[in-house]
Amino acid sequence: MEIKIVRIEKPEEMNFILGQSHFIKTVEDIHEAVVSTSPQMKFGLAFCESSGPALVRYSGNDEKLIDIAKNNALNISAGHCFLIFIEKGFPLNILNTIKNVPEVCQVFCATANPVEVIIAETESGRGILGVIDGVKTKGVEGEDDIKARKDFLRKIGYKF
Repeated sequence: MEIKIVRIEKPEEMNFILGQSHFIKTVEDIHEAVVSTSPQMKFGLAFCESSGPALVRYSGNDEKLIDIAKNNALNISAGHCFLIFIEKGFPLNILNTIKNVPEVCQVFCATANPVEVIIAETESGRGILGVIDGVKTKGVEGEDDIKARKDFLRKIGYKF
């Protein structure tokens, strides 16, 4: 077995979700889940098929985001993983809906941070062991940090 690291390639501020599912129907069901939950959201979705022709299957409503999703899925090439790259919204707008799609087994991360995907590769294929999401923790927040956190959440409309 070989351990590999695959860096997610995306614009710095772009949010995405990385998960694992179990069936080719994933692409259509996740697409429907996103548009029915957050119709204004722009997204690109890619899914690594794990048998048969073993293709990257894709969908979405924005060509740029679809291309980013396809390229990252091909770089990862781990069976049954999916990626959703989004604009005009945040992962939390769709995360619970995605987790409730029947084919979805797990979500590894939902973030705009730099991400490295830890891959195990054997003769059979590839699997995701986990992710490195962002940077190492630098300390504990102080009073100014608490105020900045609360102000930020209100600025982007998630708290009032």
